[in-house]
Amino acid sequence: MPKRRWGIALLLGLGVLVNYFDRVNLSVSRDALEASFGISAVTFGYLSSAYNWTYALLQLPSGLLLDRFGVRRVGVISTMIWSVASFAAAISTSVGGLFGARFLLGIGEAPTFPANAKATGYWFPKDERSLATAMFDSAAKFSSAIGIPLLGLLLLYFGWRWNFAATGLISLLYFALFYAFYRNPGEDRLLTAREREFIARGGAQPEDPAKAAEGAPLGYLLRQRRVCGLALGFASYNYTFYLLLTWLPSYLSTMHHVDLLHSALYTSVPWVFATLTDLVVGGWLVDRLIQRGWNPVRVRQVVLIGGTILGLGILGAARSHGPATALFWISISIGGLAAASPVGWSIPSLIAPRESVGTLGGILNFCNQLAGIAAPIATGYVVQATHSFSWAFGAATVFLLVGIAGYVFLLGDMAPIPDPHPA
Repeated sequence: MPKRRWGIALLLGLGVLVNYFDRVNLSVSRDALEASFGISAVTFGYLSSAYNWTYALLQLPSGLLLDRFGVRRVGVISTMIWSVASFAAAISTSVGGLFGARFLLGIGEAPTFPANAKATGYWFPKDERSLATAMFDSAAKFSSAIGIPLLGLLLLYFGWRWNFAATGLISLLYFALFYAFYRNPGEDRLLTAREREFIARGGAQPEDPAKAAEGAPLGYLLRQRRVCGLALGFASYNYTFYLLLTWLPSYLSTMHHVDLLHSALYTSVPWVFATLTDLVVGGWLVDRLIQRGWNPVRVRQVVLIGGTILGLGILGAARSHGPATALFWISISIGGLAAASPVGWSIPSLIAPRESVGTLGGILNFCNQLAGIAAPIATGYVVQATHSFSWAFGAATVFLLVGIAGYVFLLGDMAPIPDPHPA
């Protein structure tokens, strides 16, 4: 069978990798920014979450735009915007300028995950969708594994401005790749008739221009119990994810007295582990079991809920007395959540009404980003007040328990949502 679809999955994964280089460069640059602008822990918490404000605000509109205008058109514009944002951060001369650059970055990157969920629904049969999703979702973890040490070295030798300039250049290169190569299956001249038939026969979301003009109303989707359960569970995942994404280097430095260079290297350990669990467990294993005849709903439930339960390991980090023990528990936590993540991101394309995957993905990511906004800010206040990360990790544990309940009692059997406009 030709494998054009896997080339598309790699392209989407590369885009997420670049996205997260843009996001982690701020956490690596904290000490340098404090020296340049005199920012406090609370200010840094707000600055870390500034990206998420515009990102969250535009999730619902970007989902609607994706369903109306398509992945390619929206993706080209958004990629150009986030490239400009990285260069804007590099030339900032004040904290206000950095805030403005992060706001612009959030605008540019807002459609990324809803667009990827929609593209995966078009390009992949149902029994390949978890691995296809894992290929772009794991890039979020892998970017931290390689981005933090690389950007840390760049910072040490050239200064924090080069962090942002480098990510801006990489973003421009990705813009050229996306513009040249991404098409929907119906427009892709390199897609063979044999592979096109294989994708359609496997249950891919059909392209329907008529439905794209209307789709499922936003209010209709918001009233669905399964949507609420999925959004609540995924928000709890994103709270812990962003807590670690923005504060892990500072946690190792503050609580375990690890210097900047070693902190950047140590930080890569849990992210490498998360990349592997994302791809192997949440992606390959889920698809493999389903292809062998296992119950698809049961497989996805076990990985989604079980992975989120392992996320509770972050509480172990709160009680750790050395960097090795802390990294062990953080690896268990983020590794479990990473395994659950591609399953969660595959669900919109499995349950959404036709031509409504973008909207449902926007709802999901909007709730994610509310949690992403709260995590670095709340952590900044807690760390400044207590000079410890224990209460911050405890809050993440409570939120994860609420998310697990959402998966169990609201998302349930992941049945498809009825079409509000039946033919």
